[in-house]
Amino acid sequence: MLLALRLGEHFFIHPNRLMTSRRYVAFLRAINVGGRVVKMTALKKVFEGLKLAEVETFIASGNVIFSSAAEAARLEAVIEAGLRKALGYEVVTFLRTTKEIAAVAELDPFGVPMPPGGRIYVGFLRERPSAAGRRKIADLATPTDTLAIEGRELYWLCATTSMESIVSGATLEKVLGQPATLRNINTVRRLAAKYPG
Repeated sequence: MLLALRLGEHFFIHPNRLMTSRRYVAFLRAINVGGRVVKMTALKKVFEGLKLAEVETFIASGNVIFSSAAEAARLEAVIEAGLRKALGYEVVTFLRTTKEIAAVAELDPFGVPMPPGGRIYVGFLRERPSAAGRRKIADLATPTDTLAIEGRELYWLCATTSMESIVSGATLEKVLGQPATLRNINTVRRLAAKYPG
């Protein structure tokens, strides 16, 4: 098998076709909550057991980086099945390419200075919210919470701590009618810097 590098992607030459291996980031929802503890070394082994390449984990909050030529939707299903088998419970998985992560990290949907003590969270979604879902999200805004949706990401500017806000991950999922997983924008930016698209 011939391996060549171009534009940060791996090109695998097969007899009848050219397959491009993408670099993905998997965001795992609620993998270490409710008394569950999954070590990142064990998580890495699960992904390697699924024949995914160049597997790495990034901080202990359910972020796994790997390479594969398969499409994201198929990989999400494969990873969720593998985690269910290995851990015994469901772990909803959201995939983004490193190129998509770079775009998320660079986007400034609010255009205002960060308030003292404020934080921005990114909610990764499986599907683009409907128009009705976007309206419901807009209705959640408070003096301390500003929300915006761009594609399959929800951005939440919280001027206080998330524990003090009336908005929560569970609230956002209920309003959108689909699962989501939240990451601090600083985590996303660190991922983008370490794994450039």
